[in-house]
Amino acid sequence: MEKHVFKCILLICLIFAQTAKAQWARDTEVTESRENIYRSSPSQWNQKVLSGRKHALFYPVKVTSLLIPFEPMKTFFNSAENDPVRQLLFRLAQVVTPFKSMNEVFNWLGVLPFPQNDDPRNPNPFPALSNPEKTLPMGATLLEAHGRPGLTFSCAACHSGDLFGVKVIGLTNRFPRANDFFHQGRRVAPYINSYIFRDMLKGTEEDRLMFLDSKESIRYVGTKQPVVLGLDTSLAQVAISLSRRALDPYATKTPDSAKNPRPNKLEKMIADSKPAVWWNLKYKNRWLSDGSIVSGNPVHTNFLWNEIGRGTDLKALEKWLLNNDETIRELTAAVFASRPPRYEKFFGVKSLDMEKAKLGQKHFTLACARCHGNYVKGWDQPNAANLSDEAQIQNVSLTYHKKTPVKDVGTDPGRYLGMKEFAGALNSLQISKSIGAVVEPQTGYVPPPLDGIWARWPYFHNNSVPNLCALLTVSRNRPVTYWAGKANHKDRDFDQDCVGYPLAEKTPSEWKANKEMFYDTRKEGLRNTGHDVGIFIKDGTEIFTQDEKMELIEFLKTL
Repeated sequence: MEKHVFKCILLICLIFAQTAKAQWARDTEVTESRENIYRSSPSQWNQKVLSGRKHALFYPVKVTSLLIPFEPMKTFFNSAENDPVRQLLFRLAQVVTPFKSMNEVFNWLGVLPFPQNDDPRNPNPFPALSNPEKTLPMGATLLEAHGRPGLTFSCAACHSGDLFGVKVIGLTNRFPRANDFFHQGRRVAPYINSYIFRDMLKGTEEDRLMFLDSKESIRYVGTKQPVVLGLDTSLAQVAISLSRRALDPYATKTPDSAKNPRPNKLEKMIADSKPAVWWNLKYKNRWLSDGSIVSGNPVHTNFLWNEIGRGTDLKALEKWLLNNDETIRELTAAVFASRPPRYEKFFGVKSLDMEKAKLGQKHFTLACARCHGNYVKGWDQPNAANLSDEAQIQNVSLTYHKKTPVKDVGTDPGRYLGMKEFAGALNSLQISKSIGAVVEPQTGYVPPPLDGIWARWPYFHNNSVPNLCALLTVSRNRPVTYWAGKANHKDRDFDQDCVGYPLAEKTPSEWKANKEMFYDTRKEGLRNTGHDVGIFIKDGTEIFTQDEKMELIEFLKTL
């Protein structure tokens, strides 16, 4: 009897596992809403989503490497600039840091402070958190190693943004530096003796052991700074890190592989892109901006890439993934449940010209819908006359592709070409096979749904277009350079007419004081070409007049 029950349970588990895996299989058609990806009951779904957002805020992978001993680091950055210990460590590390406190470090990293209260403009509410959990900024995570706290970074470091004072999980962080932090660590760590680190920074023996572990792990990490602030170099860092490991199914870390890394074109080639928003994933069955991950749960793949870039042992990671399926499901639920911020929540319904937006919808259907999907609005409903203005501008439905397409519309090719430089190495890993992840280089990029497009400036995968007015301009006439800046003030830091960065004389003067905020599309990987011929240009002539472009932008504000 017990044997029979055991067989039944095993069969149910196998069926469940196969069903879950099938959901992420190649070209599985998306035929209905996947906001509730696991089709849980409303109460279960809500709990999964909130738990998942907590995993997004606090990194859950306990086997991760490259933990920075937190207490000694605080001692270092909070010490006086003329402190002899601090100055000695500067000399030992052969690097000078401008930071005077941990708060300055976090500000430089671009991680955001937790909101003090819930904001009704935030479409993705935060889970309930205790005050101690909110001590560090969003995305900064303390994990225990050798019984002591070590600092690392979670998904929220790159996938949460500040939108005029509202913190939104799932929105792109416009200025992420988490990868840059590891890059700086790789420059510094090899020069510092672990005993000097412990004694001078008043650390413990456990802190020293953690530091020693990180020094060992960082030997297998290849890091790279982005070509401009605002872009992410994860693609290159995963490729370069893999080249520092052995060519076997688990990319084993060996002294010889670290000492003699294999060459990879991504050491110099520019393949940067910005972190993606989360709310588009529910519509897709291919992942990343180029659609190159053709099967597998994107959360699995994200953890794999994170940990390759942190020097983690892949056997330990594979075991963690298998033993923490519920954590994966919760984070997946949170990602797929993400919603975009609404324009009218920030600027008011009266800021929108309804009649102008309705005309813009016709232009969208003509030029955009075949790639980005067809939207049905509240004003399209039979009872539209009885609806409030706010109800009329809502998206009732979106008809997107059942199979996610990839299109080459002439945008900078660096990002998708970069995938060719290590796709084979990724696919050969046993852990990739275990999680069902398959990578296939593409030619072009995914034309995503445009939900929340108003909040996603600057545009294109490489941030090369500052606002929608520039995007709707033919490539040869787009701004060659522009200044970027934080979205602190909606009236100063955002152009409501053009939707995005203010240009020329409208650019806030303080942005120009920071050279890192300067964007030059003449640099490799930053080209702003494409998305015009065959879309906005026909037979050498622009399809839309200036007035029609502004009508289209008015419609895009409502998505």
